[in-house]
Amino acid sequence: MVQTLTVQDAVELAVVERNGFIESRHIGAAVVLSPDGEVVIRHGNIDALVLPRSSLKPLQAVACLTAGAPLEGEQIGMSTASHNGTDRHVEVVRAMLAEGGLTEDDLGCPADWPGDSTTRDELVRDHAGKARIRMNCSGKHAAMLRACVATGWPTEGYLSPEHPLQQHIKDVVERLSGERVAATAIDGCGAPVHAITLLGLARALHRIGTASERSPFAMHRFAGALVRTVRENPWTIEGPGRPDTIAIERLGVFAKHGAEGVMVMVAPDGTTAALKTLDGAGRAATIVAATLLARAGAISEEQVADLASALPLAVLGGGNGVGAIRPGAGI
Repeated sequence: MVQTLTVQDAVELAVVERNGFIESRHIGAAVVLSPDGEVVIRHGNIDALVLPRSSLKPLQAVACLTAGAPLEGEQIGMSTASHNGTDRHVEVVRAMLAEGGLTEDDLGCPADWPGDSTTRDELVRDHAGKARIRMNCSGKHAAMLRACVATGWPTEGYLSPEHPLQQHIKDVVERLSGERVAATAIDGCGAPVHAITLLGLARALHRIGTASERSPFAMHRFAGALVRTVRENPWTIEGPGRPDTIAIERLGVFAKHGAEGVMVMVAPDGTTAALKTLDGAGRAATIVAATLLARAGAISEEQVADLASALPLAVLGGGNGVGAIRPGAGI
């Protein structure tokens, strides 16, 4: 059976401390690449396979752009987002669809409530229900549909692994990661997700994060535009008060989490961290990635402390802080 790293392959990435008592431990693997793409830090088995989940979205977005999806500005940010379904996010996705002659009914992602609690409460008060456009992956799906329209591929069945768009995405994943896809599964949103090694994921994001918009190669130009757009519009990739958005705002990085404890983060100088927590928990992923970048000298310890103060890392007892989620001994 194709699988991710084992317990024996893992190290302690983070702990949960309550009143000085280590209550829980998150183990996994992590890698850091230097600005020139060399491995400078490795923890655990970085050659183990992972399903990147939503951390694959930057690669999928680049593939949609190279396939001809005519997206600009905030729409590019939304193409790689795991957004929390606010009205502002939905407005951009609706425009992406409308400009391609598409509607919400064309989206292949499942209907869902927005992740933003205020928006959800408003919808409930208005007697509205779940909607595909509120699902956190709707921007990615809109970009996929726009790529199909631009290229002349059928929009029907666009999520099938055999569809020309998905075959193109797979090719881009292999080109950026430098690896052959080891397995293909179906993500929570219904789109194919491809297994590559943690090191391959880091290399792919390093290539995207260091790409130039002045490159003679279209894929690099689109990748550079995507990273710039997200850094200029950090609300698009997740939402105000959410970890990816906070990290981008505070550190100037490009950050993209994925379900099941996957995280990738690219510093302004190109230093790239990627990690996978073995238990699938993502609550420590952002601070662990930032800590790894600091260990590599890409950001300062003061910046990490500032980020930590803005993330939901406090452990509460009776409503008061009694501990914290923090990096573990393994890193």
